[in-house]
Amino acid sequence: KPIEVCALWLNALVSMTQFARALKRPAVKYESLAMKTREGFQRFWNPATGYCFDVLDSPEGNDASLRPNQVFAVSLPESPLNSDQQRAVVDVCARQLLTSHGLRSLAPSEQGYVGHYGGSLRERDASYHQGTVWGWLLGPFVRAHLRVYGDPGRAASFLKPMAQHLKQHGLGTASEIFDGDPPFTPRGCIAQAWTVAEILSAWRAIENFGRRTRPTTPP
Repeated sequence: KPIEVCALWLNALVSMTQFARALKRPAVKYESLAMKTREGFQRFWNPATGYCFDVLDSPEGNDASLRPNQVFAVSLPESPLNSDQQRAVVDVCARQLLTSHGLRSLAPSEQGYVGHYGGSLRERDASYHQGTVWGWLLGPFVRAHLRVYGDPGRAASFLKPMAQHLKQHGLGTASEIFDGDPPFTPRGCIAQAWTVAEILSAWRAIENFGRRTRPTTPP
């Protein structure tokens, strides 16, 4: 039971509830499943670490590795976590996973962390999700931070290094991945669509948040 899949499942159920109501169709089935999902999701909370398990009920048990997948439980429209849990998730991701160009796929403090993406094809594949930074994860992180702290200026600051990156590697675009260790050298594809899309999506979310919270000026 990966945490990001369960978070997406909840959002799918809520969306289906809304669709059913809009179409004047029965929505009870979706509402009931969404309620059960919210209740069951609390199993992901790990009180020993103060953040979420990455996977539940694997052959080895619950996986407590610190990975970025839990950020989706905060960044998606429907969050199954309470406000304190949401803040804790954002804070731990900011402390241990956030870099100038994205989120590490595994915290440096975890066993098996690999801070450099390189070597043979086998070595590169083995490090892909063991610390390599993924640029597209900036989008969910920024939206999660904006939700928890309501500070569009601070949220926008996380995107500024990417503005410089546009001039330094694949000119005018954004890379797929980066080393987990400084100086976070870009690797992989030099022009990755999902990195570009998530940066633009996060920027739009910041702009829209600013419009909603900006005081209206009298005529």
